[in-house]
Formats: sequence, C-alpha cells, structure tokens
Amino acid sequence: MDSHPPSSLCDLAVLLGLMLSLCLLTACAGPADGPTPGHSAALGPPVAEQIPHTVRSPFGDRIDEYYWMRDDHPEAKNPRIMAHLKAEQAYTDAMTAHLAGLRSTLFTEMKSRLKPDDSSAPAFERGFWYSRRYAPGAEYPVYLRHRGTPNGPDPSASEQILLDGPALAAGEDFFSVGDVQVSPDGNLVAWTQDTVGRRSHTLRIRDLRTGTLLPDTIPGTLESVVWAADSRSLFYLRQDPVLLQSGPVMRHTLGADPAADTLVYDEPDKTLFTGIGHTASREYLLIAITGYDITEARIVPLASPAGDPTPPTVLVPRTPGVRTYADHLAGRWFLHTNRNARDFMLATADSPQAAADPARWRPLLPHRPGVSIEGFALFRSAVAVMLRSQANLTIALIDIPAADASTPPAEPRVIPAPGNLQAFSMSLGENRDSDFDRVRVVFTSMITPATTLDVHLRTGDAIVRKVQPVIGYDASLYRTARAWATTADGKRVPISLAWRNGLVQQNASAPVLIDGYGAYGIASDAEFRSEYVSLLDRGFLLAIAHVRGGSDLGQDWYEDGRLQHKRNSFADFVAVADALADQRWCDPARRFAVGGSAGGLLMGAVANIGGDRFAGIVMDVPFVDVVTTMLDETIPLTTNEWTQWGNPLTDAAAYRTMLAYSPYDNLQPKPYPAILVTTGLWDSQVQYFEPAKYVARLRRLKTDANPLLFNINFDAGHGGNSGRFRSLEEDALRQAFILDLAGLRP
Repeated sequence: MDSHPPSSLCDLAVLLGLMLSLCLLTACAGPADGPTPGHSAALGPPVAEQIPHTVRSPFGDRIDEYYWMRDDHPEAKNPRIMAHLKAEQAYTDAMTAHLAGLRSTLFTEMKSRLKPDDSSAPAFERGFWYSRRYAPGAEYPVYLRHRGTPNGPDPSASEQILLDGPALAAGEDFFSVGDVQVSPDGNLVAWTQDTVGRRSHTLRIRDLRTGTLLPDTIPGTLESVVWAADSRSLFYLRQDPVLLQSGPVMRHTLGADPAADTLVYDEPDKTLFTGIGHTASREYLLIAITGYDITEARIVPLASPAGDPTPPTVLVPRTPGVRTYADHLAGRWFLHTNRNARDFMLATADSPQAAADPARWRPLLPHRPGVSIEGFALFRSAVAVMLRSQANLTIALIDIPAADASTPPAEPRVIPAPGNLQAFSMSLGENRDSDFDRVRVVFTSMITPATTLDVHLRTGDAIVRKVQPVIGYDASLYRTARAWATTADGKRVPISLAWRNGLVQQNASAPVLIDGYGAYGIASDAEFRSEYVSLLDRGFLLAIAHVRGGSDLGQDWYEDGRLQHKRNSFADFVAVADALADQRWCDPARRFAVGGSAGGLLMGAVANIGGDRFAGIVMDVPFVDVVTTMLDETIPLTTNEWTQWGNPLTDAAAYRTMLAYSPYDNLQPKPYPAILVTTGLWDSQVQYFEPAKYVARLRRLKTDANPLLFNINFDAGHGGNSGRFRSLEEDALRQAFILDLAGLRP
C-alpha cells in the first residue's frame, strides 16, 4: 500500500510551497478556481502533487494520482499530508474571510434559539424519571434521575446526578457519550465515552451510592452496554481495531481484569454488524447480527451466572433476503419481519423454538403493501408500531390478544397527527419501561419543533411532556407543503417544502436549498431543524427530496435505489430540482443542494450529471470514491456495504455500475457549480482522504471560476464538532456560503 511513500525531499518542498502560499504568492492560482464576484482572495488554491498509483482490480486497473493522501494511522497523519490539508484549510479561511460578519451573525442567531438551560422530557423507568439537563451555556448535559411513580416525580425526593457531562468533557477537543445504563439494582451506572470521534469508546462504571468511580475501565469498545441480572457483570462490544466496527461480544465481571473477560460471541462474517441490547422483558441479552438483506437473532439469559454464562441460542436463524427483528415480553416473542412481506409484518411466537420456526408464528399485524412497518415498542397491553406511508411516519396501537386466543387481533388504532399537515413525522420516543401505561411519541414537521407526547395505550388521551423550545420562533409565521416530481421512468418523487409566509410565493423568485440522502433504506423525514430558521427568515424555500434508496415510499423505493439501480437516486434528485423550477416554486438560477455521507455521494453524482442546474452544492463528509473504497476490505464499512453498492472484487457488473457513477471517477473538464466540501480528519465512516482527493482532482479539471472550498475539522469525525453550540459553527459556515452565492449577504 502506498500510504507513506518515501518523501523527505518532497515533504520539504511541500512545506516550502505552503510557506510561499501563506506569504501571498499567488502564481499557482489558476483561473478555474478564482474568487466569487465582489471580493478577492490573496491566497491561491493549493495545487496537489500528482503521484500516479495503480489501483488494482480483477476487472480493470485505474490510475489514482492522489492516492498518496491516504494515511490510516489512528493518531497522527503523515506531515506531508497534513501540510496539504492545512493549505486547503488556509485557502478556505481566506476565501470565506469576507463572510466573517455573516457567519458570526448566523451563529449568534442559531445559538440564541437554543434554550440556555434546556433539558429533555423525563422518561419513566422502574421507579425513576430519567432526564438530561444543560446548565446555561453548557455544551454537554448532566444525566439525572428523580425517584417517583408513573404519575410523576416525587417532589420530596432530590434529583441524583448519574453523569456530569461537562466535567467528563473537560479538556477534550471532542466528547460524546455512547450509552448510559443503570444496573438492575439501581446502584451502579455504566457508560461509554468517545474522545476522538472514531467510535472508539471507553467503558466506565460509577457507584451511585458513593459517587466513586470504579477501577473497571475498558477501552476500545463500541457504544452499547447491557447489565446482567446480577448487577455485578455486564456485556459490551469490542471495536474491531481495523474495521472500527463491531467486534466480539464480551462479558465483564466487576473487579476482574478486562483482559480476562469472557468471550460470549464473535461473528465470523465481517460483512455483518453485531449489536446488543436487552429485551423489553429484561430477561434476555439480544445479540442482533444484521446486514442490509439478512439478519440473525441470538439470545443469552441475563440471569445466567457470570462465571459460567450460557452460550448464545439462535432465536431466529439467518436466511438470505430475510430481515427479522425480535423482542420479548410476558413470555412471548414479537417478530418484525419481511419474510413473505415486502413492507414487513408483525408476528408472535410462544417460545424460542416457535420463534425459530416461521410455521409456528401467529400474525399480529399482517403485511400491507405500501405501508411499511418501521419499528415497534412493547407494552403489557399493547404494541406501538411505527408505520410509514407516502413519506410520512405515524404511530398505531395494537391490542395484544391473549396467548391462547383464536380470534384475530384487533385493527390498529392510529394516533392522529396534530395540525393536519401534508408532510410530518410521528416517531416512537424514549420508551424505557414496558409496564408504563403510556407510549412516548415525538411529533415534528419542517416548521414544527419536536413535541413529545405520552399517549395512553387504552384511551388515547395525550399528555404533552415537552415542546422543544425555540427562542423567538413563531410557528404560525411559516408554512409547509408536499409537492411531487415526475421522473423520466414515470416515478413520482415526494418533496417536502417549508417557507416563511409572505417571503416565498410560487412565482419563480425564491432561492431554494434542496436536501437529499437516499441510501440504506433510511427515509428523509420531514423534521424541524432550528438552524434552518435563519434561511427561512431570509426568504429561502427549504426542500427535502425523498429520492429512491431511502424507504420513504416503502421497501420497493429502497430497492429501486441501490446496487444496479443506484443511479435512480441521482435522477430523482435532478427531477426534483427541475420540478421545483417548472412549478415556479423557486428561482432556477438560485437552486442549491446539500447532502452528507451517502448524501454526499448523491451530491457528487448530481454535480457530474446535473451540476448546471445549481448555483452551489454543499457536500458534507461525502462518500465520493466509491470504487476504490469498495475494493479495499481494510477500510471501515467496506465489507458491510457490499450489499448496498455491490462487491467489485467478485462481480464485474457491480464494478462497471459503480465506475459509471462514482463521483471521483467521473469528474470531467467542464464547468461545475460553486462547491463546499467538508470532512473530519478522524472520520471512521468516510475517511478524510476521499473528499481530499475529490477536491484535488476537481480543482485540476474544472473549467469555471466558481469557488471550490474544502473545510476540514482537524478534531472531529463523521458527525463534526461535538457539543450543542460548537456544531453550530459549521452550520453557520454552510449557510453563509449559500447566502453569499444567493446574493443575500448583507
């Protein structure tokens, strides 16, 4: 691998070149990447060295002149690479210097909308109400619990701090809590924390009676933690040191050396993910082995002694093309499956043996084509089910029949969505206790801040636990609607819209920002984002393109946007941009697009096939070098994602399909819109070198004078800055970039 070519003289040359650039020598700046009209930048764009490297493949070799930018070291990068990345950042800083005032204004606006001392809606679990609270101005919350009954917290009892987020994050450039779990006896709290941004967590434990931090410290884990019934042992997942994904399931006993922890299960097929959790009954550890088109469920009794844990039992065996998700309550297994049910169904089984045999399943909610079952939560008297239809999520309640009942289950009772809106999302919230008589749901739309409700399982009456405060925001001033685009192959693509009343009319005058994703069967829900109010208040139309590849219109919509059908996602997005112009929703000259990760792939492909439609594109942590990444089994996520993109090591057709749309491989010498690309140096999901190479090649090839900027977060990973305020700095940059191009900079 050519990650660290011998380069002492080259390193010196690159560093000298960087120094010259910083001294404002601009001879290297080409006309293809000049400043935007109305301002100038004295700092020229970095010109990356080209070092041809052959990327081998069973179906053809390719030359990658920027492969040298790759460095897999988990703690430090090659100085030569860092010099280039810092030059890129210096150029971006110079090119956006004229936006400093606007960025500051936007950041102040976004921050001012957040309640300084906000807290989550308390959730009930086994005698306590759990919540998270921010002190005024704090980036991270304090995790709390308050003794009480299902009717509410006990006013005579004091709140207890489980975790002090600000104290734990002190001195860290990045900080994230993965999971927080209290032991069954209520005396201990275990949590995982990441201080780099690569999902590499450390598991820690505190005694809640004394506040003492236990010596048990286990680095190199993933997020999830599950306590055993004895409150003296717990289960966790090790992180694979190379793939950075799920490694073996382990069991740790308090006070023992983590090096001697018991191996519970290690999935040999590294194309699959392993996850852990407890069932709703808290009787079993559930080990979920999942791929995008196959699953398996294994169980371990949580009452199993720590010294001699029971080996995992296969609950639902894996079957190619079948995805089944299981949970357990009151002696019964509940199965959410696509077996003979394209959009999924719900069934029950009376024992582990019956769960393993589909012939013994009892239907609870039959398959209904076009209405996709997205998930469920179990309660003693009912099952709450998330249903998706026409790109909207709703919640339905199903009464649980007696185990020996011969009558069919009752019809689902749909919880009505407030407001009679065309585009919205009503999802399951934090349901922690199956004995609770209410289900927690969260309602939102593009103009409705998240509203948390506890809905009675029998009567349907709702208690509003919280409306997310957005300081200074009046929802009555804004509008939302649903539009549709028709593609060349006759598909109708939903578009969710939001705007400020009086500032946008359907007269072809408004600038529009179109958001897209379209991958993994993840739907693009119409949700509220307070940072986008700054665009709405400046006359922007906001649009969500529900393109194929997501499950917005069911599983067929997902299947029609992956593997050999992936290009449908790109065609859908272009069709949405055309429809918004044709229907006079927007000014055709002021169309903008944004997408991140797999949505960044969407942006890169759209820039290649339809870039002339857009004035600007924002590509966040974009997956743009599809072929090279999918050829390399050592890159995190590669093997897991062959079912999404194809395996170019074994499938010639998959190789050709990917090569035909991969953004990096299809850059051409032609005009491109203004583009802002972002990355995190420690990104474990889309490695920094993908966007770095993309920017270098695009800068060399493009023939326009539009800005191409590369913003690099040197302290973070895939999600950008941690902390609720620091993340707004990146939002402010994106919006300032777009507003400037739209002619709306003060």
